[in-house]
Amino acid sequence: MLKPEKYLACLAAFIGLSSGLAQAASSAASSASESITTSVGSASGSIQTSSGSSTKGQRLADGDYRIVAVAAAAERPGSIRMKLQAVADNNENSELFLTVPQAAFDNGRLAQGGTVTARKRPYGAEFANAETRQVFFLVLDDDWYRELRSNAVAL
Repeated sequence: MLKPEKYLACLAAFIGLSSGLAQAASSAASSASESITTSVGSASGSIQTSSGSSTKGQRLADGDYRIVAVAAAAERPGSIRMKLQAVADNNENSELFLTVPQAAFDNGRLAQGGTVTARKRPYGAEFANAETRQVFFLVLDDDWYRELRSNAVAL
């Protein structure tokens, strides 16, 4: 049987550990939330064809795309607009523009002349650095994207 002093010491240690874990979990959730805002976009806001219209995932084919050009997206400060050309089909109809936050571009370790891999998914598409296979950006179909809206919660 534990003496009262040892019991209280164990209880204090447990409470301290629990609050530390709760803070860590809160921090992890916050970090996940921050990373989501830099790596997810809507189909209508992220992918356009060479004509400037949204593809809504219809023309996006699975496969590798060469990064032909990189420029700041004038209409979206803090974002990068990449001109992509399908590696397997080298014609004007296989060009598209992908707009991503600067942080996603940087985290993906991308550069003009590099290659990204696009894969269709049930929710939209994912883009990965073709060399590292690291996903840097998710494009959600507009219906899915609307479901992600954040709502403030008052405590």
